[in-house]
Amino acid sequence: MAEELIRFENTRKVFPGVIANDDINLGINKGEIHAIVGENGAGKTTLLKILYGMHKPTSGDIYIKGQKVKIDNPSKAIEMGIGMVHQHFMLIPSFSIAENIVLGYEPRKKNIFTDFKKAEKITENLRAEYGLEVDPAQKVEDVSVGIQQRIEILKVLYHGADILILDEPTAVLTPQETEDLFEVIKTLVKEKNKTVIFITHKLNEVMSISDRVTVMRRGKKLKTMQTKDATKEKIAELMVGREVLLSDLDRDDKKGSVQLEVKNIKARDSRNLQAVKNVSFEVRQGEILGIAGVEGNGQSELIEVIAGLRKLEAGKIFINNQDLSNADSAEIRKNGVVHIPEDRLKNGMSKEASIAENLLMGKQYQQQFSHHKIHLDQKSVKKEAEKLIEDFDVRTPSAEVNAGSLSGGNMQKMVIAREFSFESPILLISQPTRGVDIGAIEFIHEEIMKKRNEGCAILLVSAELDEVLRLSDRILTIYEGEITGEFKNDSSLSKQEIGLYMTEKRGERH
Repeated sequence: MAEELIRFENTRKVFPGVIANDDINLGINKGEIHAIVGENGAGKTTLLKILYGMHKPTSGDIYIKGQKVKIDNPSKAIEMGIGMVHQHFMLIPSFSIAENIVLGYEPRKKNIFTDFKKAEKITENLRAEYGLEVDPAQKVEDVSVGIQQRIEILKVLYHGADILILDEPTAVLTPQETEDLFEVIKTLVKEKNKTVIFITHKLNEVMSISDRVTVMRRGKKLKTMQTKDATKEKIAELMVGREVLLSDLDRDDKKGSVQLEVKNIKARDSRNLQAVKNVSFEVRQGEILGIAGVEGNGQSELIEVIAGLRKLEAGKIFINNQDLSNADSAEIRKNGVVHIPEDRLKNGMSKEASIAENLLMGKQYQQQFSHHKIHLDQKSVKKEAEKLIEDFDVRTPSAEVNAGSLSGGNMQKMVIAREFSFESPILLISQPTRGVDIGAIEFIHEEIMKKRNEGCAILLVSAELDEVLRLSDRILTIYEGEITGEFKNDSSLSKQEIGLYMTEKRGERH
C-alpha cells in the first residue's frame, strides 16, 4: 500500500474577494509523480505555493509524514526537503551554472569568500549523481532553456529536496527537451526515491508521465484518480465542467492566390539586436502558415514588423500584391490585415474601457456607428457588442462592464471577436490561446479554422507546438531569427522532427 507523504487537510486560502483554495483535502504519496490540473484560476499554483511557504493558508493544516507542520516561508520548506521550480526561472544570467546552483548556500574560503572551485566540484558531483548534464563553468546566458531548467532542478536537489514541485515544467521546452525532462523525473522518482508534484495544462503529459492526477476547478478539488484509469477526455470534462471534444477540426482544402508575401526581411529587437534575419515566405488564401519556435527566437518581432508596429530594416512586404514595406499599422489595417497581438493587455485592449468600447475599437468612424463623425450611436454600438458577445461566448453580465473585470480567457475571446468581425482577408495571430482555459481553446481553434475555410490567409505564431500542429497547413521553424525548416503538416510529420529544427539544426523539408 502506498505511503502518504503529504496531506492537505481542509486547506483554505482567501484573497480579497477570491476564494483561491476552498477546503482542499488531498494526499500525495511518497515516490509518486502526481499531476495537478485545472483551468486558470482553479487554485493549483496557490495550493502548491502554500506547501512551499510562499502563501500562508487562511485556515486548514498541512501534514508531512503524518506530522502537522507550519511552513512560514520558502526557507522553512527547504529545511523540510521541499523544493519548487517555478514556471519563470529564477537564475542570474551573468553567473556561471555552478554559481547559480550554490547561490544562497555558497561554499566559503576562510568563511568569507565564495570558493568557486568547490562550487564547480559540487555541481560536478550533482551532475554525476542525477545524470543531469551541465557544464559548471558555462554562463547561464549562453545555454538553452532546457539546460536552464536542469540548473533549477539541480539547485533544489543541492538544497536537499526530496519533494519537487514543478510549475508548468514544459512551457518553454522543445519536444526533445520535454522528453529529456521526463526521463530525469522518472529517474528521480524510481532510482532516487524522490516525490514529484507537477502543475500542467497539457493532458498528453499527464497521461504519459504521472501516476495519479488531481483535477481542480474554481478552488475546489474535484477528483484524484489513477492516471491509468483516466482519459484525456474525462480529465478535460472535469476541468471545464462540460464535455470537451478536442477532436479534429473541419478543414476545407481550397487554396487561392498569395495574399501575404515577405522577402528577405530583417528587423531588430528592443535592444537593437538583430532579431529577424532574411526571412522569406508567402501565405495563400485558405491557408494557415504556422511559425514554430522556442519563445524569444524572433517570431514576436516578425509579426510586429508585418503588422507595421516595428521598423523594417531591410527586405519587402507585399500585401495583396501591394508593396507595403514601410507602411504604419493604420495603413496595414486599411489594406485588409488584422492583428491579434501576443500581449492582449498591452496591445490588444483597454482594461479601463467597457467591453462595448473595446469591441468597437477601429470601427468608431464607420457610418453605422457614428453620426457625422461627431458622436456615437449608442444603440448601434450596444447592438453590435451584444451580437459579438453572444457569437464568441464572452462570459460577462453586461457589455457595459470594464473589460478588465473579465477573466483572461474572456479577454482573449473579446479581442478575437473584435478582430474577426472586420472580415479582413489576412490575419496575423500571435499566441491565440495564451492563458486560456481548455474549453475556450477549443472554441478559439474552431473560430480560427472557420476563418481559414472562408478563404482568409492566416499567419499563426504559438509557443504551443500542439496548437501549431492542430491548426496549420504548413509549418516554418524559426531559430535565432532564421527560418530553419519548412514542413507540410501531414501524418508523416512528428513533433520530434520539428523539435530538431527549433534548435540549432539547419535544413529544409517539404
